[in-house]
Amino acid sequence: MTSSVLFDVPGPRARLRNHALTVVGVLGVAAVVYYVYTGFDEKGQWDGKIWEPFTQASTWTDYIIPGLLGTLKAAGLGAVCALVFGAVFGLARLSDHRWIRIPAGAVVETFRAIPLLLLIFFLFYLAPSAFGSGDYTLPALVAGLTLYNGSVLAEVVKAGVLSVPKGQSEAAYAIGLRKGGVMRLVLLPQAVTAMMPAIVSQLVVLLKDTALGYIIAYEDLLNYGFKIIPAVFFGSLVPAAIVIGVIYIGLNMALSAVATWLERRSRRSRKTSAQPVIPLGSIESSVGGV
Repeated sequence: MTSSVLFDVPGPRARLRNHALTVVGVLGVAAVVYYVYTGFDEKGQWDGKIWEPFTQASTWTDYIIPGLLGTLKAAGLGAVCALVFGAVFGLARLSDHRWIRIPAGAVVETFRAIPLLLLIFFLFYLAPSAFGSGDYTLPALVAGLTLYNGSVLAEVVKAGVLSVPKGQSEAAYAIGLRKGGVMRLVLLPQAVTAMMPAIVSQLVVLLKDTALGYIIAYEDLLNYGFKIIPAVFFGSLVPAAIVIGVIYIGLNMALSAVATWLERRSRRSRKTSAQPVIPLGSIESSVGGV
C-alpha cells in the first residue's frame, strides 16, 4: 500500500463509494449531452444543409481564416506590448528609488484592478475625442490587453527576480558588479527560466481575452463566427459556434501544452536556482478568485 501526505488512502468502502459517484456523474453528463443533442435536433441544427457552408473552401478563405488572422494579429501585438510593459514596470517596482518604485506600483495595481472589458470600452470611446475620427477597434483592444496583462506580467517579473536566492546577488556584488550588471548578468537570466511558465500561461489568458474585441466590433474569429457567418448563411449560428469553439480550444490547448512543457523543463533545468513562478491565475483559482 502506498500512502500520501495529502490525503488518506481510501479503503474498500470509500473506493466503492467513489466508483458509484463516478458512474452517477458520467450518467449525469451523458443525460445533459443527450438533452442538448435532442434539443438541437428538434430545431434542425444537425441538418446537413446548415453545415454545408463549412465544407466549402470559400467559407474558410473568406470568413474563418481572416477572422483567425485578426485574432492572432491582436494576440501577437498584445503579447509583445504586454511583455515589454511587464518587463519595464516589473523592474521599476524593484528600483531602489522611491520616485520610480511607487509610481510604477500605482500603475500596475490600478490597471490590474480595472476590468479588462471596461478598459477596452473606455479606450475605444476615448480615442476619437483624443485623436479624431477613425477606426480604433484594434488599437483599443491591443491597448487594453497590454495594460491589463502587462500589469499581471509585471508582477510575474517582480516575483521571478525575487525568487532568485539572495546569495546570488550578494556574490555578484562581492566581485565588484554594479546593480545594473547584477540584474543583467546574474538575476535576469535565472529569473527568466523561473518565470517562463507563468508568462506563457498569461499569454494563454491574453489570447482568450482577444474575444472581448467582439464587443467593439473588432473583426476577429468570434466576430466572424457569431455575427458575419450567420448573417451570410442563415441558420448557421450553432454550427459556426461549434466550429469557432473548436478552433479556440485548439489554440488554447497548443499554448497550454507549451506552458506545461516549459514548466517541466524549468524544474529540470540546472541553469537557475530559482523556483518556478506560479501563474497568478492558478493562485486566484485556488482561493476562489476569478
